[in-house]
Amino acid sequence: MTTAVLSAFLDNVTTVLLIVPVTMVLARELKVPAYPFLFAEISASNIGGTATLIGDPPNILIGSLVDLSFNDFVINLTPVVIVALVAQVLMIHWLWGRHLSATPEDKARVMAMKEVDTIVDWKLLNQSLIVLGTVMAAFVLARPLHLEPGTIAMFGAAVLMLLDNLGHYPEKQSEKCTHIFGEVEWITIFFFVGLFMVVHGVEVGGLLKLLADMLVKATGGNMELTAYAILWSSAILSAIVDNIPFVATMIPLIKAMAPAFGGPDAIGPLWWSLSLGACFGGNGTLIGASANLTVAGLAERNGVPFRFLTYTYYAFPMMIVSIVISHIYIWLRYF
Repeated sequence: MTTAVLSAFLDNVTTVLLIVPVTMVLARELKVPAYPFLFAEISASNIGGTATLIGDPPNILIGSLVDLSFNDFVINLTPVVIVALVAQVLMIHWLWGRHLSATPEDKARVMAMKEVDTIVDWKLLNQSLIVLGTVMAAFVLARPLHLEPGTIAMFGAAVLMLLDNLGHYPEKQSEKCTHIFGEVEWITIFFFVGLFMVVHGVEVGGLLKLLADMLVKATGGNMELTAYAILWSSAILSAIVDNIPFVATMIPLIKAMAPAFGGPDAIGPLWWSLSLGACFGGNGTLIGASANLTVAGLAERNGVPFRFLTYTYYAFPMMIVSIVISHIYIWLRYF
């Protein structure tokens, strides 16, 4: 549950990077297998991240390129996320949780740990929490403030860098800034730069409009069938390929359908179908989302094997359950 809530307000990969080391320590001290906990955290990060604009990379892409606000995502997706999360928790409890137990001695040893002692920089922690809270508030008020989510995030990062560097000599400031910029995922950023250029070229060439017309024709111009088609195809394909490039390719395709359904304002259900399918579908296999591979890598380094087929055996049916819940939700709310 903690992973799900954090994933709604932080990037999924950041969340699991924070949670997994704690999980490994607790599992070791309680003498219980870590795999069920790590599996649950992957599921929770992808489901919880679906609830907000900034929780999952596919939502960031949809919100930025379609001009949907932070509040739009919360209002339209949070209800189904809560239901899907409860269902996931029940399935994981039935599969593993009811068989796990720890001795009173191991529990007492864990409860005696002093978590406060792990904080090494209280000043930076307080500054980070203040900036993060301000950024969250700005996301909620982005539309009345006429600010883009990217502008808010970049400004928050700049302010935190400034606060962290106050009081240091220029040489130290330069060293800190260089270290921070070194931590940025430049490979991922330039991957998106190249991907968007290619997708735009395909769009200008007319292929996306052709595909959109074919999809509209295949569904008989029925909005409801189109939404279901996008939901299920997004879920299955996002389990096979990473959901980020898939969503980046689908966004202009769905935009091209707008004229057939009465304009951009009429295709809201299609965006929510894409988001739910891509984010929930990322749980289907180990390569479905970046958080999955991050957890698997951390687990392997700590001696907990994460095999592709084993993960898929458990995860894919659970993913199908979450998509069925999403299907029912879309039907009840929009049609």
